[in-house]
Amino acid sequence: MPEMSRMVEIWIFVGLGVMVILFLTSMLAKLYRKAGPHEALIVYGFGGTRVVQGHGTLVFPMVQVCKDLSLELMSFDVAPQQDLYTKQGVAVTVEAVAQIKVKSDRESVLTAAEQFLTKSDQEREGLIRLVMEGHLRGIIGQLTVEEIVKQPEMVSDRMRGTCAEDMNKMGLEVISFTIKEVRDKNEYITNMGKPDVARIKRDADVATAEADRDTAIKRALAQRESAVAKAQADQERVLAETLSLAKQAESQRDLEVKKAQFLEVTKRQQAQADKAYDIQTNIMQQQVIAEQVKVQQIEKEQQVKVQEAEINRREKELIATVLKPAEIERQRIETLAAAEKQRLIAEAEGHASSIRAQGEAESEIIFKKGEAEAKAMNVKAEAYQEYNQAAVIDRLFTAMPEIVKALASPLANVDKITIVSTGNGDASGMNKITGDIAKMAAQVPALFETLSGMPLSELLGKVRQIGDKTPKPPKPPAAPVVDATK
Repeated sequence: MPEMSRMVEIWIFVGLGVMVILFLTSMLAKLYRKAGPHEALIVYGFGGTRVVQGHGTLVFPMVQVCKDLSLELMSFDVAPQQDLYTKQGVAVTVEAVAQIKVKSDRESVLTAAEQFLTKSDQEREGLIRLVMEGHLRGIIGQLTVEEIVKQPEMVSDRMRGTCAEDMNKMGLEVISFTIKEVRDKNEYITNMGKPDVARIKRDADVATAEADRDTAIKRALAQRESAVAKAQADQERVLAETLSLAKQAESQRDLEVKKAQFLEVTKRQQAQADKAYDIQTNIMQQQVIAEQVKVQQIEKEQQVKVQEAEINRREKELIATVLKPAEIERQRIETLAAAEKQRLIAEAEGHASSIRAQGEAESEIIFKKGEAEAKAMNVKAEAYQEYNQAAVIDRLFTAMPEIVKALASPLANVDKITIVSTGNGDASGMNKITGDIAKMAAQVPALFETLSGMPLSELLGKVRQIGDKTPKPPKPPAAPVVDATK
C-alpha cells in the first residue's frame, strides 16, 4: 500500500509539472508576436520604440505595446471633384489611378508610423489623395489640353517627380501614376480632332480615286503583260521540252559511258587487288622463312655456347683430376725423400756422439744402407732417364683420345642439331661443325703447355733422344770393414 500511494504521488507531481509547462508555453505563445513580409510591428514602451520586420519578438504586457503597420500596396483613384483648368483656361476633368506604399527601410517605417499608425486605411488614403489631387491640379495648370491628351506619360512622370518629396516626408513612395480619362464639358477635346478627321477623310477620298485609277491602269498593263508572258511562256515551254529531250539523251549517253568507265576501273582495281594480295602473300612467306632462319641461328648460337661451356668445364675437370694429382704426387715423393735423409743424418749424428765405437760400426752400417738407398735412387733415376722422348710422346698421344673425348663429350648431350646453310661456301653447314671439332682437338697441345708452364717444344727438348743413355757412374770402392771388437 505505501508503494501504491508513493506511485500515485509521483504521477500527480508529473501531471502538475506537465500542466505548468503547457501553461508557460501558452503564455509565451501569446507574448510572442510575428511580423509577416507584408507588415511591420511597431513595439514601443519599455526599452524604447523598435521596428520588427520579417521575424518575431516577445511583447511583455503592461510594459510594452505592439501595433502592426501594413506595408502592402495601396491603390486608389485620384479624381478631383472640381474641374481643373489648363494653361489655355479650358476646364477639364481628369481621372487617374495611383499605387503607393510604405518604404521598407526602418526610418521610413518609423515616419509612416508617426503619420498613420493611429489612423484607419480610409483616413490614410484620404490624406494621400488630397496631396495627390493638389499636385495634379498644379501640373494640369502648366499644360495645354493637347499635351494632356497626347502625352499622358509626361503627366505621369511629372506627378511622380513632384509628389516624391512630399511622399518621402510621410515615409511613402509612388510606385505608379496612370491617367485613366480626360474629358471636358465644352467638347473641346471632341472638336480638337475634327480638322484632322476632315483632312484625313479628304485624303482618304483622294487616295481612293487615285487608287481606282492606278488599279485600272495596272489591270490593263497586267492583261497586256499577261498575254506577252503567255506567248513567251509557250515559246519557252517548247524550247524547254526540246532542251529537256536533248538533255535526257545526253544524260543517257553519259550514264552509259560512266557505267563502262566504272566497270573498267572496277576490273582494273580488282586485278590490282588480286596481284597485291599475291605479292603480299609472297612477302609474308619470305618474312616467315627469314624469321625461321633467325630462330635456327639463335638456336645454333645457344647450342655453341652450351658446347663451349661444357668444354671449359671438361678442361677444368682434366686439370683437377689428371695433371694436378701427378704434380702433387711428385712433390710428395721429393718431400718424403728429403725428410728421410734428414732423419737418417740426425740419427747418425746423435748416436755418434754417445758411443763412438758403436757409432763407427753403425755408421758403417748406415753408410752401407745409404749406399744401398743411393743405388736404389740411382736405379729409379736411371729408370726415369730411360723414360725418353718416345715414352713421353707415347704417353701424350695415348692420353690425347681421352682428352679429345672429354672435350667432345658435351656434343653427346645434344639431341638434335639443325644446320642452316647461309650460302657462305665451306664455312657453313656440316663442315663448320667438323671444323670446330678439329679446332678443339688442335687445342690439346696448348692445354699441355698451359698446365706444364713451358712450351711443348722445350718440354720435348729436355727428354733424351732414343738410344741416348746417360753412362752409369762408377761404383765407389768398398770401404774397409772395421772390427768393432778391437
